Amino acid sequence: MKRTTFANWPCTVARTVDLIGDWWTPLVLREAYYGATRFEEFERTLGLSRNVLSQRLTRLVDESLLERVPYQQRPVRYEYRLTEQGRDFFPVIAAMMRWGDRWRAPSEGPPITLRHNSCGHDTYAETVCAHCREPLRHGDISARLGPGFPERLRETALATGRFDDNPAQS
Repeated sequence: MKRTTFANWPCTVARTVDLIGDWWTPLVLREAYYGATRFEEFERTLGLSRNVLSQRLTRLVDESLLERVPYQQRPVRYEYRLTEQGRDFFPVIAAMMRWGDRWRAPSEGPPITLRHNSCGHDTYAETVCAHCREPLRHGDISARLGPGFPERLRETALATGRFDDNPAQS
């Protein structure tokens, strides 16, 4: 069954889901964050078929989250390294991990913990306001249409009452 693409939707959540919304892509990225770089490492730790892994790695390279770099010449072999865009996606995976640790962890506790190397403490993701640094909670947030929202859809979106059209506050 062919997936519906969200690549052109006027929503960055939809566009992100279009990229990482299958079962394996977030797990491939997770392994890259844990230090995997070679095809065999991803294959061994994830246990997925070579063709599916190859497809996911190729997509992540095509979308610039990973880069393919040769590490051996005869035969040519490649490793997969996180790009700036790939490293910038880490907080998303960390936030998913935080939610999973709270709601899906086994009774013994989280299977993996994150350690912040700068201070040496175990940590978890927390989403905070970029301005005041207070934690972002659902009830404290409202949505407004941004500058990239298509003009042709603006009236319909505003009519739902879920968005406002006020200019941004600095």
